[in-house]
Amino acid sequence: MPAIRVVIADDQPLIVSSLQLILETDPGISVVGTAGTGRQAINTATALDPDVVLMDIQMPELDGIAATAQLAGQTGAKIIVLTTFNRDDYLFDALQAGASGFLLKNAEPEMLIHAVHQVAAGHGLLAPEVTLKLIRHRLHPAAHPEPVPPNGAGAHPADGGTAASCPAAEQAVLQRLTERETQVLRALAGGQNNQEIAAQLGLSEATVKTHLSNLLAKAGLRDRVQAVLFAHRAGLIQ
Repeated sequence: MPAIRVVIADDQPLIVSSLQLILETDPGISVVGTAGTGRQAINTATALDPDVVLMDIQMPELDGIAATAQLAGQTGAKIIVLTTFNRDDYLFDALQAGASGFLLKNAEPEMLIHAVHQVAAGHGLLAPEVTLKLIRHRLHPAAHPEPVPPNGAGAHPADGGTAASCPAAEQAVLQRLTERETQVLRALAGGQNNQEIAAQLGLSEATVKTHLSNLLAKAGLRDRVQAVLFAHRAGLIQ
C-alpha cells in the first residue's frame, strides 16, 4: 500500500517539525510538504495533491477555515483541522468549511496518527470532546449556528431535532434508506465505530461498511462526520 501523503499547514515551525516527527514514525505516512500561511497551504496542497492536510486555524494571510473551504471545493484532499483552542465557533466553522476531522493539538500522538489513517480512508473523525459538543448543540441549537455541509445535503436552519420537524428533503432521504442502513446511521450518530455497530446489529464489519457506503451515497454525504450531523438534524438521535 502506498504511504498516505500529508501536507502540514501551521505558522509555527516548531509545531510543524513536531507534527512531522510524530507522523513519520508511522511507515504508512509520508509528509510531502509544509506551509506557514493559509495561502501557502492552498498553493502547496494544489501543487502536491496530498491525501490529507493538517490545517491550523490561526495563520497569516488566510486563516485555516478559509483555506479549508477553498481546498475542500478544489481538491480531493481530506482536511483535519488542528487547533489549541477548544472553541465551538471554530468547530462548527471548520465542519461547515468541509473539514473531515477536528482535533486539538494536545491530542496524544497515537490519536493524530489514527486520525490521518481514518480520514485518508474516508472516515471522518472528531475528538471525543468535539462529539460531545455536537450532541449538546442538538440539545440546545439556539446556542450555536447550524453547520451546513458544503454540498448542501440536508442543509436547513436548526430545528427542534425531531423527525417530524425535519424538512421534506431530509425525510425523503430517510425514506430511501433501508432499515439496516437507518440502524447503522443511528448507531454511527451515537458514537459507535464499525466494530461496535457490527456487534450490536449482528453483522460483519464488511457488511457494516457496505451499508455505510450505501447510505452516504443515497444521502449525498461526504463522510462519517457529515453523516453524524445529518442524523442529528433528522432527529434520529434525541
